[in-house]
Amino acid sequence: MRMFRRLALTLALPLAVVAPAATASASVSEPSGTRSLAEVLTADGNQFDRNAYDYDIVTEAVLAVIAADTDGNSPVRLLADGTVPLTAFIPNDRAFQVLVKDLTGRWVRDEAAVFSAVAGLGIDTVENVLLYHVVPGATLTSRDAVGANGAQLTTALGPTIGVRVLSRWLPIIQLRDQDPSDVDPFVNPFALDVNRGNAQIAHGITFVLRPADL
Repeated sequence: MRMFRRLALTLALPLAVVAPAATASASVSEPSGTRSLAEVLTADGNQFDRNAYDYDIVTEAVLAVIAADTDGNSPVRLLADGTVPLTAFIPNDRAFQVLVKDLTGRWVRDEAAVFSAVAGLGIDTVENVLLYHVVPGATLTSRDAVGANGAQLTTALGPTIGVRVLSRWLPIIQLRDQDPSDVDPFVNPFALDVNRGNAQIAHGITFVLRPADL
C-alpha cells in the first residue's frame, strides 16, 4: 500500500496545458469522421466482464473522471468530443491488473475490484494517468506510428512518451514512459487503429503507461 500512496502523491500535480503532439517524419492523417472514442469505448454495453483483453476498466475510468468534473474543465472530456483530433493509447483490463499487482503486491482477478483499487488512488490521479495516454492535436494511425521511431509524443498531461519501432512490418512498437525501472508497454498489433477514419483514434497497449518513476 505504501507504493500505492506514493503513486497518488506523485501524480497529484496540476494539469498541464494541452500541447500538440511531436512526431518524427511520419505524415499525420486527416480523417473526416467525428465519432468519439468515448462512443467506441461504451459501445459494448459499458460493463465489467471476464475478458481481460478488452477495455472496461479504462472506459470506467474515463466515465468516472467526466462524472466528477462538475465544472466541465477536465481535458478528459475531449475523448467525448469527436471533432477534436487526438490519439489515445488504451491499456486493456489485464494491464490494470498488472498495475494493481505492482503497486499493492496483490493479484486482483475481478475487474470491478481492480477498478475500485485504481479509483482508490483519487480522481485527480486517475485523471492524470488517463491524460498521459492521450496525444492531443494529431490522429496518428499505425502507419504513422511505424514511421515515428525515435519520436517524443507530447501528452495531454505534459510529459512525453518515446516511440521505439522494433519492426515496421509486424509491426512491433514499444512506448517508453517516465518510469525507467519498469517494463515499457508495447502497442498491441491486434488492436491497432481503433475508430479509424475518425479524428479520434486509439491503439491498444499491453501495460499502463507511467508518467512518473515509481
